[in-house]
Amino acid sequence: MLRQHRTLALFLAFVAVAPLVLPAFYVTLLNYIGLATLVALGLVLMTGVAGIVSFGQQAFVGVAAYATAAISVLAGLSPWIGLGGGLALTAAIALLLGAITLRLSGHYLSISTIAWGVALYYLFGNLPGLGQYSGLDNVPAVQLAGWTIDTNRESYYLIWVFTVAALIGARNLLDSRTGRAIRALRFRSVMAESFGVNTASLKLLVFLYAALLAGLSGWLYAHFLRFVSPHAFGVNAGIDYLFMAVIGGASQVWGALLGASVLTVLKEWLKDILPAVFQKTGNYEIVVFGFLMLFLLQRTRDGIAPAFERLLPARPARQRPPEAPPLPRRAQPPAGQDLLGLRGVVKRFGGLVAVNDMSFTMRSGEILGLIGPNGAGKSTLFNVVTGVLAADGGTVSFLGERIERASQREIAQRGVSRTFQHVNLVSRMSVIENVAIGAHLRGAEGSVAAMLHTDRAEEARLLAEAARQLERVGLGEHLFDAAGSLPLGQQRIVEIARALCADPVLLLMDEPAAGLRYGEKQALAALLRRLRDEGISILLVEHDMEFVMGLVDRLVVMDFGEKLAEGPPAEIQAHPAVIEAYLGGIE
Repeated sequence: MLRQHRTLALFLAFVAVAPLVLPAFYVTLLNYIGLATLVALGLVLMTGVAGIVSFGQQAFVGVAAYATAAISVLAGLSPWIGLGGGLALTAAIALLLGAITLRLSGHYLSISTIAWGVALYYLFGNLPGLGQYSGLDNVPAVQLAGWTIDTNRESYYLIWVFTVAALIGARNLLDSRTGRAIRALRFRSVMAESFGVNTASLKLLVFLYAALLAGLSGWLYAHFLRFVSPHAFGVNAGIDYLFMAVIGGASQVWGALLGASVLTVLKEWLKDILPAVFQKTGNYEIVVFGFLMLFLLQRTRDGIAPAFERLLPARPARQRPPEAPPLPRRAQPPAGQDLLGLRGVVKRFGGLVAVNDMSFTMRSGEILGLIGPNGAGKSTLFNVVTGVLAADGGTVSFLGERIERASQREIAQRGVSRTFQHVNLVSRMSVIENVAIGAHLRGAEGSVAAMLHTDRAEEARLLAEAARQLERVGLGEHLFDAAGSLPLGQQRIVEIARALCADPVLLLMDEPAAGLRYGEKQALAALLRRLRDEGISILLVEHDMEFVMGLVDRLVVMDFGEKLAEGPPAEIQAHPAVIEAYLGGIE
């Protein structure tokens, strides 16, 4: 933390003195870097972190630039009114486009961003009131407390005040409850939903935030250059912004600054150097720039920021989060009460009936095992109970309430938590951050509080809770290790800690002992017994019969999607149909 503060202080000092010591040309270059950083920062959050690839951010720059130009030139109003109007129009368009675009995925999403980027470019060029392709000139300078900001150096401070604030705000956002959820969006959205994250709303929030950063850049651009035209907002500009984010480090906040600096400076230098080398004019810089980008992407695949960070001295070991007041706990139902009830549940995939007429009742305070051969439908039934899949028939009730049509988030809010058959961690996040995702619903502070850093008290409580759960499962020494660096067995234990962090009434565990050594299995069994004694009910899917038989209170056996048998372990072990279908004579 001290090293981060020192680096930030040095950066702020450079920003403060740069226009006082650098020639005017480099001050102008820094202005362009600041403008580009704002757009690239939005792409870092949207593309690199949340996994929403966009080639259309230049359109939002253009929307805000044209809006403020129209307000200040055509309507004669203050540029500050233009800022409000430009951002409001940008937000409205972003919400409309986001509601449509974010329903798509993969390359369809990326292509759609190109489509509306091109559409807005031609809209700018074909509206007579906006000067068509000639654009609008005589855009007034910004005035602040009687001070007219109309020189390079004055504009520099205005641009970089906004840029630095945006960088710090984005860094604070990612280091928060909302930020952890955003970082889970790219590859772990199902996991995030199962712990109460509204992934659709969060994607729209990130999309909107990136658009507003681009809009802020457009407002600054219009009043810095005092002129706007469509040519600055074409598809090539969108590709350049995406390049900046990728080159700098698509998942790094400060990568936006590095990428914008490298691309802007390289382009400018190549424009000056190459004509002198070839003794003729031409767009040689585009060819050379393409090869340089290819080299950079090959040598620093994750971007310049992570490569640069590896060259710095190793960070000192982080300390365990300080103790904080515990989070409120939910009341557990009395032992023996009907908790989870399935009646005639059916799930089909086309002509395949994966679950057929499944019925059983689970009582609070017990460990219920769900076993069966591979392909019996156990994981499918698990996903129906947790809301990942909707049942095609039958009913599922939890504490007397029907949940077969409820979403994952709604089920999580009722106190149902889970682990996954295949490890579902954000591998680059630390262990403690992965576990803290489990407590997402136990916090309330939003993105604005995170960016302003006013969420620190709640954040301390969430991290302290995550640390307590990791201590509880025996992983207290690995709080700040990258989750992906742990052995498979320990990653499964991290998932259990994350599920416990949600303060569950019912804990569903899908093959938690897979990959564990004998001693680890014994420790896991002891942990699950402790949890049962504390009142937490556990529904367990497992293939290790020795582990299951010595742990569960009752068993439900599935075969070909149907219930084959139900009863205590001793009775199931002696059941002829179970022996034939699954146990194979195991004593």
